[in-house]
Amino acid sequence: MRTMDAARAENSFDDSPLLAEFPIITEVSVLWGDEDSFGHVNNVAYLRWCETARVEYLRRIDLLPEMPPRGLGPILASLTCHYRRPLKYPDTVAVGTRVTSVGNSSFRMEHRIVSRYLREIVAEANSAMVTVDYSTGKTQRVPEKVREAIARLEQLRA
Repeated sequence: MRTMDAARAENSFDDSPLLAEFPIITEVSVLWGDEDSFGHVNNVAYLRWCETARVEYLRRIDLLPEMPPRGLGPILASLTCHYRRPLKYPDTVAVGTRVTSVGNSSFRMEHRIVSRYLREIVAEANSAMVTVDYSTGKTQRVPEKVREAIARLEQLRA
C-alpha cells in the first residue's frame, strides 16, 4: 500500500519526454472517489481529465464560451479513449493536449495521460470539436483568429 507521502515523492517524476509534443499540460490529482468497486480508477475519470485539459486549451485560444453559451463556440462531436494501464489512488496525472488538425468547421485534439506514479502513458484520447452558432445550432467555419491562436500555441512545442 502506498502512503500519500510516498506517492507524492514518486510523483516528482519528470514526464516532459512523454509530453514534449503537447503545448498544454494539465496536472490533475487522482481522487479517492475516482476509484470504483473494481479497485481502480473508473474509466469515466479519464474522460473528465481530458475535458479539464480540453477546456484549458479552449481558454488559451479564446474559444471558451461565456455562460450561458451564446454566439460562436465549440461543441464536442466525438471522443475516443484507448486505456493502456489501470490507475489507483493516490496518484497525479499529467494530461497533454494538442490540436492535430483544423478543418473547415472542426478541429481534432489529442490527449495523452501520463501517471506520475507509474511513470508511463496510461491512456490516449482523441476528440473532434465543431464550431457552432449556439443560437441556431448550425456549424460555422473555425474563425481565423482561432486558427491563428492554435497555430501560435502549437508553435510553442516546435
